[in-house]
Amino acid sequence: MGPPGAGKGTQAKAVADHFGVPAISTGDIFRANVGQGTPLGVEAKRYMDAGEYVPDEVTNNMVRDRIAEPDADKGFLLDGYPRTLAQVTELDSMIDATGHRLDAVLVLTVDQDAVVGRLLKRAEIEGRADDTEDVIRRRLEVYAEETEPLIAVYAERGLVVSVDGMGEIDDVQQRIFDALDTIAQS
Repeated sequence: MGPPGAGKGTQAKAVADHFGVPAISTGDIFRANVGQGTPLGVEAKRYMDAGEYVPDEVTNNMVRDRIAEPDADKGFLLDGYPRTLAQVTELDSMIDATGHRLDAVLVLTVDQDAVVGRLLKRAEIEGRADDTEDVIRRRLEVYAEETEPLIAVYAERGLVVSVDGMGEIDDVQQRIFDALDTIAQS
């Protein structure tokens, strides 16, 4: 978890490879559907372009299907889910049904102004229409309103691991590995 631009997607792939599990990114799945012009993609694009979250029902069904796939039997890493309190409840239900368990909720902490700069740079490089400064700032507001409260829920369960997400990618990655390897060994 962490605000948009914290480096979740970048780090998720490395962490998933490190633990030999698939990285399941709702953002990647949404962007693929948008690019292919699927009905889900058209619906998702409307929300994404406004800096809003895609409705829970669409997202929940997509995640439920994905974690039930055979490559997720040994575990998985979720990137971009859950984002709302309702999704936490839904994820609990999914995990109960599949027999999985949550080992940790990794939270990348970052400076908000640095995040805006990261996302504007990424928008230039990748040509992302959804990453204008106004939309970025709105996405950060939505994160603060809807997603930050999830951190408290998972902290009460003793699952939160906070890692400084600022600095070079390799340095952040090493901090993540150090924190999660400690949990994996216990």
